[in-house]
Amino acid sequence: MSGRIICVAQQKGGAGKTTLVSNLAIAYLLEGKRVALLDTDPQGSLGKWLDIREETLGENPNLRFATATAYGISRAIRDVCGDADIILIDTPPKADSDVRWVLRESDLVLVPISASQADVWATHDVLDLADRAEKPTHIVMNRTRAGTRVGEDVTKSVAELEAKPLKSSMANRVIYAEALGRGLGVMEAKRSGSASDEVRALAQEVSALLK
Repeated sequence: MSGRIICVAQQKGGAGKTTLVSNLAIAYLLEGKRVALLDTDPQGSLGKWLDIREETLGENPNLRFATATAYGISRAIRDVCGDADIILIDTPPKADSDVRWVLRESDLVLVPISASQADVWATHDVLDLADRAEKPTHIVMNRTRAGTRVGEDVTKSVAELEAKPLKSSMANRVIYAEALGRGLGVMEAKRSGSASDEVRALAQEVSALLK
């Protein structure tokens, strides 16, 4: 899996891109992999998460971070690819030419969708861009709500999309927000438990797709 590049994209803000990126990063770190994070989102949430993390835990030589414009993503990837097994790219909440540059460099595209029809509606443009770039793309269900009407409705809508959801998903759990605010992944905040099991399964499924 040396130097494999994962782009996390979604046109709608608040769908859970940074939560997905940060938790995959920690899952791979705990596996002993070298991880690079590239943030092309001007909002900078991923960088803020890392700042809090390093204030508490110090720097980790196996976790690199850089910001980049979409147009500078190729250079940013070249700068880190020799020192990383996994490169995770967080993108801005839009689907336009900026995101197209990132997609072009990626091996895999993950599109988070929370339990909201608005997220489903916003996904079509991102999927269209990924399809044009001919990149393998999968939906990651986030903040799932099993046993609820909205959860069932969103699941049905997602099943109609061209990109299929991963078997693994992240449920609507407070620990995801708590861990993010502390600069952690849920596998660090609580090593055992449902959230950690979800992220571990998700990371393993993504790894299998990259092989």
